[in-house]
Amino acid sequence: MKTEKLIEILQLGEDQQIEFKTDCRTQVIGRQVCAFLNTKGGYVVCGVDDKGKITGIGGRERISKLENELARGLSPSALVSVEKHDIQGKEVLVIEVPAGKDIPYAFRDQIFIRTGDITRKADIETIKDMVVRRQVEPERWERRFSIADIASDLNVDEIAAVVKAVNRNSRMEFHNEDDMQAVLQDMAMVKYGRLTNGGDVLFANNPELRHPQVRVRAVCFTADKTDDTYRDEKTFAGPLVSVLEEVYRFIVRNTPTLAHFRKGELERQNEPLYPADAVREGLVNAFAHRDYADYKGGIAVHIYPRRLEIWNSGSLPAGVTLKKLARGHISVLRNPDVAHVLYLRGMMEKLGRGSLMIQDLCEKQKIPAPEWKSDPALGVTLTFSAPEMTPEVTPEATTEVTTEVTTEATTEVTTEVIRVLNALRGEMPRRDIQKKLGLKNDEHFRKAYLKPALRVGVIEMTIPDKPKSSGQKYRLTKKGKYFLKQAEK
Repeated sequence: MKTEKLIEILQLGEDQQIEFKTDCRTQVIGRQVCAFLNTKGGYVVCGVDDKGKITGIGGRERISKLENELARGLSPSALVSVEKHDIQGKEVLVIEVPAGKDIPYAFRDQIFIRTGDITRKADIETIKDMVVRRQVEPERWERRFSIADIASDLNVDEIAAVVKAVNRNSRMEFHNEDDMQAVLQDMAMVKYGRLTNGGDVLFANNPELRHPQVRVRAVCFTADKTDDTYRDEKTFAGPLVSVLEEVYRFIVRNTPTLAHFRKGELERQNEPLYPADAVREGLVNAFAHRDYADYKGGIAVHIYPRRLEIWNSGSLPAGVTLKKLARGHISVLRNPDVAHVLYLRGMMEKLGRGSLMIQDLCEKQKIPAPEWKSDPALGVTLTFSAPEMTPEVTPEATTEVTTEVTTEATTEVTTEVIRVLNALRGEMPRRDIQKKLGLKNDEHFRKAYLKPALRVGVIEMTIPDKPKSSGQKYRLTKKGKYFLKQAEK
């Protein structure tokens, strides 16, 4: 949540989805969280009195402690987010609670609901009504039984990875972490000894055999318009987190880097074209929010020279709009069980704030703002775009040249090529360049220095129609001049 949004909430005052508390006692906060889960979700703001005046929490409460105590007290388990803000020199905690999908929720064996701006214990009639509504509503896809064989299809390493992550971040307590099925049951991935669909896609070796829609196709195109020419293409399948990591590595492998040069140094400083954390967040959101029930759906990643697209099936969750994505929103989880495991693995942190984080990271790296598109029939697409031409390019360099430099050449300009650039003065024959570099082996110079420099277009021949001419010389191109200019800064 941005500080501006929090200040706006403080000015609005308490209502059905906002509650102020001066401290962070777990017993009190737990009741509010439980009530929000059982209604429409909301925010609990700690360190604020009932008039909206900031009192601060004085650093007495730790986020991890509060998260752990809420996790232990809530039943069934639910994913909530705790975030610290500094306002007017005082610490304020914001607990964001989504609308629960598994009502009724209880905190320490008591059920609470929200009526207006009042939190109260649910009476027996209200509890009966919640139970009946839950029975009438269709069961979520992730909670339905899978036909996977729990004895032979599970990936033990994936389950162990969750246990290891939980031991590290203390976000949950397992009844028996040495019992694989008990761990899955604690995460609602097993019911009555059978694996759920959510447990299947997260922890089975080959979930695609039963759910072909979980496959992810990634393609790197050679042009900015979709065509049949691929630079790289692969389909990924397997346990969800492993696939997510493989897809991320595919993006890294096929996405160019931006080269920066320190003043007076020839060594490049490389950074990804798109912010790494923003890309990871976009992927995590696609895996967490996609519509797994659609057998024609899936996830696809398309990489173009000037943009990256991450698509997932299913429209935005009910209550979430493109406008709300731009300013953040109370999280609406389509697959809360899948999201909870991603949270336990440390991959999903801020509920409803992923879109804000992606925007902030793109702004910080000075690339165009990310764009989301949603269509009930076509799904949701997140697009990252490459930066435009920088104003620091030499006057004679065109937009096309800058585009090539920042997206293609930077991935291939080696230290040897940069040495060639620095050796060239005007037009020079091959022998003079080689001599200036102090290289004696003709073949090594040709393969490691001259050909790579020609291939990426930072130097060119003076007689291109006659490559073997005795009068052949070499000179810098506009690309080459651009790189030298960057090196001199």
